[in-house]
Amino acid sequence: MNRATIIDIARLAGVSTATVDRALNGRRGVSASNQQRVLRAAQELNYLPSEGQSFLPARAAQLEFFMPQHRQSFLADVALRLEEFSASLPLVSTAIVHDLPDLKPETLVAALGKTALATKGIGVVAVDHPLTRHAVRDIVAAGIKVVTIGSDLVSTPRAAYVGLDDRVAGRTAALIMGRFCGQRQGRIAIIMGQREFHGQQVRELGFASLLESDFPNLTILPSINRQSDNLRSEEQMLRLLDEYPDLLGVYCIGGGRSGIAKALARSKRRPVVIMHDLTETTRRSLAGGLIDLVIDQNARLVAEQSVIRLLSAVAATSAFLPEHFIEPKLIFRENIPL
Repeated sequence: MNRATIIDIARLAGVSTATVDRALNGRRGVSASNQQRVLRAAQELNYLPSEGQSFLPARAAQLEFFMPQHRQSFLADVALRLEEFSASLPLVSTAIVHDLPDLKPETLVAALGKTALATKGIGVVAVDHPLTRHAVRDIVAAGIKVVTIGSDLVSTPRAAYVGLDDRVAGRTAALIMGRFCGQRQGRIAIIMGQREFHGQQVRELGFASLLESDFPNLTILPSINRQSDNLRSEEQMLRLLDEYPDLLGVYCIGGGRSGIAKALARSKRRPVVIMHDLTETTRRSLAGGLIDLVIDQNARLVAEQSVIRLLSAVAATSAFLPEHFIEPKLIFRENIPL
């Protein structure tokens, strides 16, 4: 069967071929209703390429990504994978990955203000703040598609979120923590990397709700926010071990992993420790028996899905793509991937 042409799309959509060309290539001068007609017709005629169930743009698109890579080794890995995967796709003309110096909303807003005119979609790692939410709304209003990576901005018109179902991740951590601790009476510490991340808040709520309902023998200490600072997390971990003889477990929701691992290596005590994301630090800590479980979301998969979801958003007729979470992988000492 011959591939559909622009003339076929124009006939089905009831518009001119010039309108079809502008709509498929993201040019100005096309009304929202005509844009939808054209993209719907293109999909019906299988004109647009697809990845699984996601339609992709007919022509190569420029993408940009904004994330503080140097703050977390996991994000640095995601950034590398973004560049590698984008370079392998003909439908990505250019992928620019920006390394932001920090997570301040003002920093992200300033960086977004320099988005290239040719850019069709952007991916952001951002804290949940009025400034970041407003910036995303402005970007979308300008006709650029947005996906959030690793932590969502739920009250914004972003096209999609790429990451874990954080409520499920937190509850999974609580279930395993409770089973590991058994019937012992004791305390559980929660150490957060950046409370301003929506995803970390949701993990905390999921963890606390299940632990409190299913394991009443375990008492949760007030959460500690370490701002992903390894020196501070090391000091705090040592203080917890010294101050609470009945400390049975530690749930590290976000950053500060290296500091926690250093503190555990200096101590003779071994509470149950659960962390997120497989990095060199968590890999070594698992192998050495310092921690018990890593809930991983796979940096390669996060990167690939971020690119695919952005391309799908560029080609989509609706503002929001169907929800699709990254499946978490539970990694213990005996199944660390090579």
